[in-house]
Amino acid sequence: MSPILVRPVREQLEHDRIIRLLQAKCRRKYEAGINPGAEQNVPVGTGPSAVYPDVVLQSQERGRRLEGIIEVETGESVNHLEALAEWAHFSKLRAPFHLYVPSGMVDVARRLCDDNQITVHEIWSYHAVGEDVRFALVHRAREVPAAAPVSARRPQAPPPARAAAPARPAGPAAPRRKPAAPAAKRPARATKGVRRAAAPKKTSATTRTQKRK
Repeated sequence: MSPILVRPVREQLEHDRIIRLLQAKCRRKYEAGINPGAEQNVPVGTGPSAVYPDVVLQSQERGRRLEGIIEVETGESVNHLEALAEWAHFSKLRAPFHLYVPSGMVDVARRLCDDNQITVHEIWSYHAVGEDVRFALVHRAREVPAAAPVSARRPQAPPPARAAAPARPAGPAAPRRKPAAPAAKRPARATKGVRRAAAPKKTSATTRTQKRK
């Protein structure tokens, strides 16, 4: 399926070595199968539509659910034809697609993915230091947040307003009372200091008449 049918021997050996390193690295969490070179050991899919990525990650449970796909490229295989023939197809499978490219080809791989609208979950770079191979994560796709359930998206209706109590009919107005007449003032009592008027003295004639009697 790959347009790169024959790699230079040196690149093919390096390619297969990296595949085996990734297999050993992923075995702690997954059941990792590999398809080095022209081998077709672990397919993804069935029948004529089956594909054979470099590394196939499956769950360690009995169902062997597909958990991820890894494709390793060399300097010669990071090109437009490879991107359309393999990367675009792998990105449409129901599993995260991880792409490994040489450190000097990271920008080219990013541009190919952007130009062809290929979604890659992660892009890793690798370079050899003596006998060791070092990997570095250079790109990770943003995860789309899960949609909120329908019940959460619908705004809750406000509680029904309580009906106002009907106004009580106004009765006949009560008759207005007449203001009470002011109480009559009592005459002020004479003070102790005021002397009473003296009674008139009897005349002398009256006194004489009484004596005769």
